[in-house]
Amino acid sequence: MKLAVFTPLHPVRCGVSGYSEALLPALRQHLEIEVFAGDYEAEALPGRAGIPVRNHKDYRPEDFDAVLYHIANNPHHSYIYDMALRHPGIVVLHEFNLHHLLADVTIQRGDWDGYMREVEHNGGGRALEFARRVRALEAGPDYEGVAMNRRLLETSRAVIVHSRFMVDEIRGAGFDVAVQRIPHGAWIPEANRNARRAGLGVDESTPLIGIFGFLKPYKRIEECLHAMSRLVQVEPRARMILVGEEHPEYPVRRLIARRQLEPFVRLTGYVPEAELTELIAASDICLNLRYPTAGETSGTLLRALGLGRAVLVSDVGSFSELPDDICMKVPVGEAETDLITEYLNLLCTRPQIADAIGARARHYVATECSWSRVAEMYFHWIEAVAQGRAARAVEVETRPEQALLAEPAQGKQPAPAEAPPAAAASDKIPAPILPAGSANRDRIANEDFLASAPPSEAETSSPQAQYILGFCHGSAERLSYTKLHLTRLVHTLELTPPGGQSDRILEMGAYMNITPALKTKLGYGEVRGSYLGPLGQRNRGRARSGDGEEFECEIDLFDAERDRYPYPDGHFSTVLCCELLEHLVSDPMHMMAELNRILAPGGHLMLTTPNICSWRAAAALLLGYHPGLFHQYILPDENGGADPRHNREYAPRDVQEMFEAAGFSVERLETGPYVATRSAEFEWIKHLMRRYKLPDHLREDVIYALGKKTGEVTERYPPCLYSGGES
Repeated sequence: MKLAVFTPLHPVRCGVSGYSEALLPALRQHLEIEVFAGDYEAEALPGRAGIPVRNHKDYRPEDFDAVLYHIANNPHHSYIYDMALRHPGIVVLHEFNLHHLLADVTIQRGDWDGYMREVEHNGGGRALEFARRVRALEAGPDYEGVAMNRRLLETSRAVIVHSRFMVDEIRGAGFDVAVQRIPHGAWIPEANRNARRAGLGVDESTPLIGIFGFLKPYKRIEECLHAMSRLVQVEPRARMILVGEEHPEYPVRRLIARRQLEPFVRLTGYVPEAELTELIAASDICLNLRYPTAGETSGTLLRALGLGRAVLVSDVGSFSELPDDICMKVPVGEAETDLITEYLNLLCTRPQIADAIGARARHYVATECSWSRVAEMYFHWIEAVAQGRAARAVEVETRPEQALLAEPAQGKQPAPAEAPPAAAASDKIPAPILPAGSANRDRIANEDFLASAPPSEAETSSPQAQYILGFCHGSAERLSYTKLHLTRLVHTLELTPPGGQSDRILEMGAYMNITPALKTKLGYGEVRGSYLGPLGQRNRGRARSGDGEEFECEIDLFDAERDRYPYPDGHFSTVLCCELLEHLVSDPMHMMAELNRILAPGGHLMLTTPNICSWRAAAALLLGYHPGLFHQYILPDENGGADPRHNREYAPRDVQEMFEAAGFSVERLETGPYVATRSAEFEWIKHLMRRYKLPDHLREDVIYALGKKTGEVTERYPPCLYSGGES
């Protein structure tokens, strides 16, 4: 299906630009897309291979199966509004009230007659009478009283909104257009909190409060500054930053001076998007208060939640629908300033509460608002509209606290994510537990420390573990390796999708420890293995359990990063690539591209690899040791041969970007231990990272990634892995 998308793009400064630039690469996995921008040179879309950007005047409706219009209440959407009326399609309505947009479409073009017609069409005779006063320059437009969206909603084939509030506004205004509620996508960025704080002149212990976006009065800035003036009386360390373009008619600087807050509050002006993210990350508390609201969902709010920040929101509109445990809600009214002050005082003096709220917020947006999930919901709704099924679509009813959790299409559940740390039961933060002695420090620097922690009885007693160990009784080497990696092997089987008799599965680097279970436990009809060796040769892998069960499969030999794999296109339903990636020398994307080729559409790739960002690695680095799990060179055997060593170990972010570049959506990304036995050995590094508010998720020793093939390779040489080549 081919989709035309009308949207602003950078360098246009508006929230929808950032929204579209995050959504489009994910949506491209489902649809062929062309973007139509305004009369300016749009900046390149991130990873935009396959997404042409053209001028809106070049649009030919006959070339597309569907068209999507992003509409918000500002002049950047004027040409989009015009096109949406001329060529009706699906409107993404980012705000219910469009009066400012219509004023630009009419008054700013000198079309007063058009403005009068639209006011009468939207508000009737009384609104028209007031508009005559506006035309006579006796009054300003009734921006809040007349929403000016009737023409658009009557014309459009279907609508997408981000909240129940917007659905209710559309229905309450009498429109029967097909509406689908899709949550606003969330950014889960990483940023260097402490570097940006240093630039602001604040240390890691200074409570920093931030307000982000265009500085307009409806963001309750005066109320926030009033609360800040009270806060610094009891917490003089507190500081505030106001990040965004100042409204020309709103005297923010005078408000700061009036309350003598110059030593405590800094205005940054407009900052680029990357710097905006860093400044949100540098903050401890974010204020995202709004009243009145036009039904909008805030992109800066989603960034703050995704960065794990404690956020205050106004208890109005779509913001009321957020779960109560991921933010603090402030009712608008006489007690508003008092409540803002009390919340700020609580979060500044009890930072562990802010941390717990932020951890829940990050977990929420990662599981419910990921761009891949949002894009899939877009795809199914666009498909339904194009096929004439949208009128029959039933919007899922949800409890108020779950109003943003629209059910995924076709009943698919959101991918689980690594859960956030639980809030501490008390206010006490444990003292650092330092490794004792140089021998202990040496252990954390390499894989030997795993061998010193044999699997516990609980690890070896489960049915899955017993089955895996049962096939190792004839080989001391295989038994030793399997015991060392037993926790990982069991969890890999738990994460790998089961198959049927018609499904084929390939295990890359098959070591014959979990290979039999792929058939007997997961149900695949055909199991094959592969190993490093001369292309075209094949071995017969055999394993026999202690109970007498026998298993055989073909083991194909080839070089994973150089050869064309000896399988047809789309041959396998699932591929396992476990503890192999880190051994590749020069071209891991060759392997990823070949895996994409041999997997059927919708097929799965299950990958595991050591985590270079683990607690163990961070501790080793700070103690002056190499952070790699296995960084040593391997001495050759008596014949001069040596097994491939670890050439590069990966961060979870590397794995995610590699999957997406290779045409896979990431359905699950988590970390876990190689050995389930826990110790207090790395509590000191956890304490240190908590103090500096560094990210503490995805920090276990092994990365687990489950990807689903959604398209072709989009970026042959992603910059996270390659330098100097051409993509």
